[in-house]
Amino acid sequence: MFLVFDDRTSDSPFIERVWRCHSERAGQFHSIASPHWEMAVSRVRGRTFLTIRGPETKATLADCPADGEWFGIRFKLGTFMPSLPVSALIDRNDKDMPDMAGRGFWLDGAEWEYPGFETAEDFVSRLVKGGLITRNQAITEGFAGDEQALSLRSAQRHFRHATGMTHSTFRQIERARRAVQLLKDGHSILDTVHEAGFFDQPHMTRALKRLVGQTPAGVLRQDEQLSFLYKTDP
Repeated sequence: MFLVFDDRTSDSPFIERVWRCHSERAGQFHSIASPHWEMAVSRVRGRTFLTIRGPETKATLADCPADGEWFGIRFKLGTFMPSLPVSALIDRNDKDMPDMAGRGFWLDGAEWEYPGFETAEDFVSRLVKGGLITRNQAITEGFAGDEQALSLRSAQRHFRHATGMTHSTFRQIERARRAVQLLKDGHSILDTVHEAGFFDQPHMTRALKRLVGQTPAGVLRQDEQLSFLYKTDP
């Protein structure tokens, strides 16, 4: 494995996870499906830039240069930018922000300093105060357990607007990501089928090949590098 990851949780109501990584050599990796959008700062070959990345509904192969460094802020479901719909970013339709000679980047007509692993919360707080990031309250209430609130506010319409995908697609992605984590933690394939909620082993194999880019056996053998993955609740 040539990508080395580090991550942490956050107390921000807008942030799902903060992560960073570096590459020890060049190579290809499987960018696995993810329901979250994020902002990532790349430092590669003397160049620094910030990219707004959308959710991914399928696995894709991506090239990685040697000696690169990356830092990312992954946002919670329901968080979005009013000026840049999540649906416009989905499946690798990423947006690179104009760089200001390494000092910062342009966003919404203003210059911003590049955030870091320890300053993610302050950066997001400024974005929120500036109106560049907000939350869909119907989504946040629904995930807090108030299902009636979601149903009264046209759950699927709100969910798709805030996430760029249907709730069914979200569940499929989360189930596949959980299956990979279980396999990486040492669970057997048959136990993972049950724990992750698949119908049977062929069902899980098809899902992982489409959403992760590997078979369950390949994940167990750690055949190929995967993108950032962290433990999620069932």
